[in-house]
Amino acid sequence: MQHRELSVLMAALFVTSLATGLVTATPPRPGTEDNGLSENESATLWSRDTDNYTSQEAYRQRYGDERTAIHQLANGSDITFKRPPATAATWTRNDFEDLEAGGSDMSVHPPHASLEDGVFIEDAHATVFAVQPSTHGHLESGETPLYIAPNGTIRGFVDYRVRLPNEGSSDNRTVEWSLAEHGIKEVRLQKDGETIARMDGSHTPVLDYQIDDDWSATLSLEAEIHVRLKKTIQTDGTNGTDVEVVYREEARNVSDSIDVEIYDLSAYPYDAEYPNGDAGVAIFQSRPWQGYTLSEDGNASVRGVWRFYTARNTNWDTLVRSNRTDSAEVESDAIPVYVHAYPSRIGPRAEPVRDGPEIIDTWGTERPSPKRTIGENVTVEIVNQSYETTYGVAVRAASVDREALHVAGIVRGVNASIAEPDGGSGRQLRRSNLTVEVLQQNQSQATVRIELRDNETGAPVVLNDDTRRYLIGESTRNGYITVADQEVETNASGVAIVTITDPGIYTARYHPGSWLGHNPAYVSDTATARWHPLGSIDGWFALVFEAGWQFIPFFVVFYAGRRLLRMLGPADIFQ
Repeated sequence: MQHRELSVLMAALFVTSLATGLVTATPPRPGTEDNGLSENESATLWSRDTDNYTSQEAYRQRYGDERTAIHQLANGSDITFKRPPATAATWTRNDFEDLEAGGSDMSVHPPHASLEDGVFIEDAHATVFAVQPSTHGHLESGETPLYIAPNGTIRGFVDYRVRLPNEGSSDNRTVEWSLAEHGIKEVRLQKDGETIARMDGSHTPVLDYQIDDDWSATLSLEAEIHVRLKKTIQTDGTNGTDVEVVYREEARNVSDSIDVEIYDLSAYPYDAEYPNGDAGVAIFQSRPWQGYTLSEDGNASVRGVWRFYTARNTNWDTLVRSNRTDSAEVESDAIPVYVHAYPSRIGPRAEPVRDGPEIIDTWGTERPSPKRTIGENVTVEIVNQSYETTYGVAVRAASVDREALHVAGIVRGVNASIAEPDGGSGRQLRRSNLTVEVLQQNQSQATVRIELRDNETGAPVVLNDDTRRYLIGESTRNGYITVADQEVETNASGVAIVTITDPGIYTARYHPGSWLGHNPAYVSDTATARWHPLGSIDGWFALVFEAGWQFIPFFVVFYAGRRLLRMLGPADIFQ
């Protein structure tokens, strides 16, 4: 297939590196190629391109047509997704068909290919083009695994050139070399040294694989190249010409390896029913995952910290064409595109936003920001500081269709199988009954008795009872009661005694431990008590005594003034 004809825009966007002399390719203009995508879809692929925005007027004058709104937005920004899009795999699958080998006298390879030379075989390579479905995970600096689906497809590129030995003649002897046959006999896919798929030889092999019960692996694409040369030796003698034909063969294996993590999910759900009829759902598993839906129509859903963008593999921006005497770098006919998952500053979200599920807890591993792994020319709202991986997300919703629970991963098409946890998934969530009464009081303090019981059974609720703790994820907080700026726990009888020194109205509030950490669990409750010194006979006596004591100076002054007036004033002053 002929190379892409570059548009004026693409030529303008080429960047030549003076240090290396390499040309950095840019993606084709959306709508100029038929790769199974609409113009809007293809416009969203190129998060790694340079966002040099072109106005609508300038674009119209340059190309004579209009852009869609998505195309215009993608021209000056990068577009992200809530879930891994299918566009990357669709583009890669169709663009791969444009990849062509160079023939027996020319080898075509990407600059990063590992080349091998033999006696007759030179510039030979087998290079992995793409593995789909897959997602590059940006977890932290130095940790960017390639997650692949347990069932998928690997595409590769194999090429080589044949070196014919120099021909020669001397006196009556002539040696000629010709190519008898050459080809790729077989292509194999190996997992940790074990062959899991094979096919007949091809320059552009496509192998389907299935990997079960593995966490991580090294996949190797291996090709067996075979060359057979014909050597003709012609000797002129006195009795005529003698022709001798000798065949020389060479076989060479070339390979390329890629480290992957097999992305297979098993989600563990827990549920509870609130006394008012609301439903609680908690789902967790041990790898990054997208989120889950709570209704059959998918409108009620929750997602974790992960968002997605698509970007090309820049290793395939150019191809090198090498022959016996020279090599040249040209724009690549095929560009693989991958999905990338990153932790977003947006954080976990529930939808619908206003009247949808309420996220009550998330948990996971604390990791530093992977911002440095994103690369240049990618502008997304990645976290700037440490973040939590949200391996678990718990929500409260007005209703949940448990039969419709759907857990989706960060690799397209990989959905979690629902595994029943040990001990069952249902949690009891009950009403509590909190009461407060003043046991005794005097003018300086009051003793308050707080009691917490199960509203249904009447059994005491012991807040420091470890036998009631059944952890889901990392929810470890015990319940407690607050009153008068104090935190207290009930004893084995469900009772707590508190001393209060300031008069007033006091509200005791029960802060229950989450149902994620207790079974049975309870909902909050409040109770109110009033204490004032006048609430008892001792208080009234103390008030009278204190008031009398305070008024003594006034009585003394009044009596002294009255006596002075009698002594010094007129005799009838008090008449």
